[in-house]
Amino acid sequence: MKIFRIFALFMVFPLISATPAHKFYVSITKIEYVKEKSSLQIITKIFIDDIEDALQQRYNPSISLDTKKETAAADEDLKKYILQKINIKVNGKAVSLNYIGKEYDTDMVVAYMEVTDVKELKTITIENKILLDVFSEQQNIIHLKTPNSRKSLILDKDEPSGQLNF
Repeated sequence: MKIFRIFALFMVFPLISATPAHKFYVSITKIEYVKEKSSLQIITKIFIDDIEDALQQRYNPSISLDTKKETAAADEDLKKYILQKINIKVNGKAVSLNYIGKEYDTDMVVAYMEVTDVKELKTITIENKILLDVFSEQQNIIHLKTPNSRKSLILDKDEPSGQLNF
């Protein structure tokens, strides 16, 4: 009986260890319409290791975020990447995103942006292609909050943009 258990263990162990760990590829973007300030305040959260992979492939293989090796150039590359990958139209018109900065929260990069001069919000079209060029399973979740409602979108490589109506 003891030999059978040992044999079973030897047979099952390779099957368990051969199964790759499942990883989720996701970013979360929160957009809040602040009517009193006529602005959209945007916070995007991305896993550090995932965005690092994208920046290394696109700009420089030695980019390192949230370490002593992080450079000002890495910060600029992050800003450039995010501003290239997120596009917003308000009421049918393209708007400019103002990149405010970033910080780190555990294993995530938290980037802050703002769109100013938004007097009225009837429709918003959001294109978020963050990491879609690196990970085919990537999903970019968008949560939008206005004074009167909350709406969400899930964007992926097959559907990288979506529109919300108010």
